[in-house]
Amino acid sequence: MKFLEYTPFDSINLFLEQLNLGDCTMRVNLEAFSCKHTATDRRLSISLEHEAPVEHLSSRSSQKTMIYLVLTLGHIYPDYDFSAVQAHLFFQEEELESFKQMVDTYLPDASRQWAATNEGSSLLDSMTKAIDEVIKIRECDIYSYNPDSDADPVLEKGSIWSFNYFFYNRKLKRVVSFCCYCTSKLSGDDFLTGAGW
Repeated sequence: MKFLEYTPFDSINLFLEQLNLGDCTMRVNLEAFSCKHTATDRRLSISLEHEAPVEHLSSRSSQKTMIYLVLTLGHIYPDYDFSAVQAHLFFQEEELESFKQMVDTYLPDASRQWAATNEGSSLLDSMTKAIDEVIKIRECDIYSYNPDSDADPVLEKGSIWSFNYFFYNRKLKRVVSFCCYCTSKLSGDDFLTGAGW
């Protein structure tokens, strides 16, 4: 997978890079990747082809799609070994509406701050427009990644909650990732251990 730079994401990422929300900090990131394999990708891809069932995904999904999604996660969180936790088990197909509902539910404070600094424009509309410009959102298969605690790559960063969405356009052979997590300012490894997270 190769990281692709797209200016439609720049202003959104800059605004949401580290948003101060009082007792917590929110990080949101939009990134695009081509599905072209690197040497490391090829090794992991071969491994996943042998060990990864896809019965939990619908018939329109393929093993190749799942492999692209796992490889994308690996590029976003390079210090985390997704092959070891069978990340493919935590992907779920979604509709665009579920993505919009997740943004409305978890990013209301960010949306208010965005509107206040961007002449009243909607954060959700701005993100959807940017994603559409990069990957043609209506032509995409959409997936969420909802791991349990053992397979959550941001848990170690003190995350209170997190969610990840992936937009995959088969024709363009491109994936856009939307990763969002909220971290307590009080949290740290010791705090998390003491809290039982």
